[in-house]
Amino acid sequence: MITTFDVIARIVDGLEIPPELCGLAGRAIGSEVRGAAFPVPTRAQVTSSPESLTSLRIVLDAYDCPADGATRSLGALSTDVSAVVRLRLDSRYEQLGRVLPGLLPELTRAMMAQTGQRRAEAAKLLVQAYRAADAIADKLGLFDLSARIIGLMTWAAAESGDPLAVATAAYVRGEMFFASGDYATGRRVMERAADQLLPEASRGSAAAYGALHMRAAVLAGRGGDAVRAMAHVNEALDVAGGLSEGIYRGTVFGPASVQIHRLTLAVELQDVETALAIAGTWTPPETLPAERRSHFFADAARAFALGDAVPRALEALQQARLTAPEQIRTNTEVLELVGSLVRGRRSMPLTEFAQWLGQVPGQRRSGSSVSEEIT
Repeated sequence: MITTFDVIARIVDGLEIPPELCGLAGRAIGSEVRGAAFPVPTRAQVTSSPESLTSLRIVLDAYDCPADGATRSLGALSTDVSAVVRLRLDSRYEQLGRVLPGLLPELTRAMMAQTGQRRAEAAKLLVQAYRAADAIADKLGLFDLSARIIGLMTWAAAESGDPLAVATAAYVRGEMFFASGDYATGRRVMERAADQLLPEASRGSAAAYGALHMRAAVLAGRGGDAVRAMAHVNEALDVAGGLSEGIYRGTVFGPASVQIHRLTLAVELQDVETALAIAGTWTPPETLPAERRSHFFADAARAFALGDAVPRALEALQQARLTAPEQIRTNTEVLELVGSLVRGRRSMPLTEFAQWLGQVPGQRRSGSSVSEEIT
């Protein structure tokens, strides 16, 4: 079984987390740190830097009272936020950790210095920056921190007065219900947010509406509600038919994204026939961001494992690793799948993959960067 501590330990090298934080996490979840495959790092192994998680926490503490500093134009900040969105979509969490502690307070200063429409534009940029910060916390398995960031994202969305920013915050809020296991409430939150939108109003509104239904479908599937899950994914599919695949307010949506969610849903519902049909006959386009493509390959691996096609499952895992190593190395479903496969059989490629994940007892990956092995 993969515990929360295992997930934290596997990413600790990449985000330079203070050892005392790891110790607290281990005690909070009842993990036996001494017996873990990854020992808690010593201070010699962990360096303090502006890019550390501690720096991000400090910035979050001062969300409404940012430190003084230079504040660039909204145009320059918009360029930086676009780059941050791309880093998140490509699962470049280490780079995000270096950029966000400086960018978040600058965006807040910009918002507070403006009025009217310019303040709203700055707030929309801040929403995207908080979303990137949440991606780091979520991948760490630090769900309380993630929830805190999502709260700030919701605050910034309200400051913008933009319904699509509010919808984006609601979509990201869905993560909280995956973490807590309260899938029915999460589904209702997605439905309520979708009901506030008019998909015919604009392409952006249609994409936000469809994305909320995609997430509602997976939440319903996790909760075992197949009827509602299929209704939501079909609604998303209908909307996607009128849109090209693209990035809408930081969320990837379109026909390919819905197809990936159909695979996820089939796996969640243990619909082996549908899962294998999608995994075995379809491949996401290379133009799709790495995070979304890696999710497809991870779920394809789960589908092949359900069909007892272990060699194909391993091939899909390797493709996921090539696509977005930082994402896959901390993906709890991948960790659980590989742990199960290793217990069931041993082969050199499978053992090597498990070792890369850090799942082989006594092994520890070298280096300090989450993304050092394959980029």
